[in-house]
Parts: sequence; C-alpha cells; structure tokens
Amino acid sequence: MIKAAILQTAWTGSKESMLDLHEQKMREAAAAGVQVICFQELFYGPYFCQVQEAEYYDYAEAIPEGPITQRFMALAKELNMVTVLPMYEEEQPGVLYNTAAVIDADGTYLGKYRKTHIPQVKGFWEKFYFRPGNLGFPIFETAVGKVGVYICYDRHFPEGWRELGLAGAEIVFNPSATSRGLSAYLWQLEQTASAAANMYFVAAINRVGIEPLGDNDFYGTSYFATPRGQFVDGTASDQDEELLIRDLDLDLIKETRDQWAFYRDRRPDMYNTIAQD
Repeated sequence: MIKAAILQTAWTGSKESMLDLHEQKMREAAAAGVQVICFQELFYGPYFCQVQEAEYYDYAEAIPEGPITQRFMALAKELNMVTVLPMYEEEQPGVLYNTAAVIDADGTYLGKYRKTHIPQVKGFWEKFYFRPGNLGFPIFETAVGKVGVYICYDRHFPEGWRELGLAGAEIVFNPSATSRGLSAYLWQLEQTASAAANMYFVAAINRVGIEPLGDNDFYGTSYFATPRGQFVDGTASDQDEELLIRDLDLDLIKETRDQWAFYRDRRPDMYNTIAQD
C-alpha cells in the first residue's frame, strides 16, 4: 500500500509564485504521509500553448542541470518523496521538449520522459514549442515501485499505454492541460479504460481555471484509476485547486492480472498493421 498525491491548480500569475505554491503543497503532502507526487503539465507556467509567442521559450531549462529540477531534487530528498515534474526542457538552444523529470525519494534524478504525440490545433499550438519525444516509454524504478509517464495528448494513443504495461509499469502518471468540451467526456473514459486494459494504476492530472492567454476552461477533475478502471475514492473538483491524496494497493495489480489474464492472451503475432504508417 502506498500513499500517492496529484496536484491540480490554477495559474498564479508568475513562475516564482507557482514554484513556491508547489513546494508548499509538497510539504503539505509530506505531512499527510504521501510517498509519491505528480504535478500538472508544464507545472510552473501558464499553459502558453494557447498562443504562439517565442517569449515563452524562456520557460525551458536543461534537465536535470537547471535550477527548477535541482530545487525539487533537494526537496524530494528532504521530504523522502518520489516526485514527477512535468517541465519545459531545453536540450540545446532551439531544441525543446515537453518533458517530465522523475526524481526518487532520496533526491536522485532517475531520468525523463518526453511527450511523444504533439497536437497542433486551435488553443493547443504545441508544435510551435515542442519537438516530438524521442526517448521511448521508459520505466523508472522508484522507492514506491515502477513508475511510467504519459503526457496529456499522449493519452489518446493506446499504443504507448501498452508499451508502458509491457515494460512493467505499476503506476502511470498522465499530467495534462485539457479544457471543457468533448475532452471532458474523453477525460473520464480514456484513462480509466487504459488502466483496465493494461491492469495498472493511472493518475490523471489536469489544471483548473481560465488563464489570461486564452479562453480554454481547464476543468480539473484529476483522479486515480485502479487496474480495474475504477476511480479511487472519486475525482477532484472541476473548478478548484486540490491536492488529491489516495491510498493505492499495489497488490491489486497482480490480483487483477491473475483474474483477467489480458497479457497472457495477447496475440502480437497477429497485430501486423499497428506499427505501419
């Protein structure tokens, strides 16, 4: 049994105040006994992909050498908490990714996942800011178990969920910035279905509120889903900031897989067209 947390929040108006807020919430989580936490997509900024402006390139930093990563590595060590940091990464000038850094409970940087699928539609102009991820679907061996990451738009693509499951994921975090409309229907459908199809826990994190850069209404409703595809004690608010803390029984993974046996009955020899253009 592990105690996990996800944080949904609104844009506070500055990077520094966002960083301070997230540190405060980590400390609150630690006081409640939380062992692992994940923040929302691009956690320390606005969702700047609502516009296409080069000034927002300045939100990117090197990972793990940059000051934000270093700050939260020290905090993870102090609080003994596995931490997933969804960030804007600069690999080198002009080479930028939508990335999540994974830090172990002793403050060790374990690696990163780069968002694989990049949208380019009104209000989500992400190809202006990010290259598609090129690191595959890594699994991170942490103090709380085997952790994977999938970011926002990735969730619409079942192939990555399955790659993470085949690699041994026990918890997959999906930090997001998604707004009302058809997305709200998919939000509660896709990630619960993916949890059930792959029989692991999924943590779905979304931000809240309408930000000055656009009219996207981010609706929160963050949640944990069990390996059976059920909410763990309901979802977070659709409007308010919330630190959602839940107990996750990892034994449920084996129990579900023994009952449903989806991995046993897979037929990869028959899936001839999935990876073709």
